[in-house]
Amino acid sequence: MDRQRLERALEDEFGGTEAERRAVSRAARDLVDSGRPSEDRGHGLTVTGVIGHLEDAPDGSSLIERWNWWMGALDAAYGGYDYFTVRFVEGDEATGLRR
Repeated sequence: MDRQRLERALEDEFGGTEAERRAVSRAARDLVDSGRPSEDRGHGLTVTGVIGHLEDAPDGSSLIERWNWWMGALDAAYGGYDYFTVRFVEGDEATGLRR
């Protein structure tokens, strides 16, 4: 998955800060590298797929909330996805996330 392409798509669809988009794209890349989506769901992640899943999150959710909502759904279904949630966004105090 191309992180830059994902970051552009995230900005277009959900906005958020540059730091938030970078954190989500990094988590998505780590998720792809883990091989979990392919093992659990039978196919790899795509930029379009990530955007589609994040669109399913509750209305009014921030980008980070959308990502963590989706990771929570995957964790409930398959287990082991909590590792990929975003807990800290470097240089972005607005998220309220802490290490």
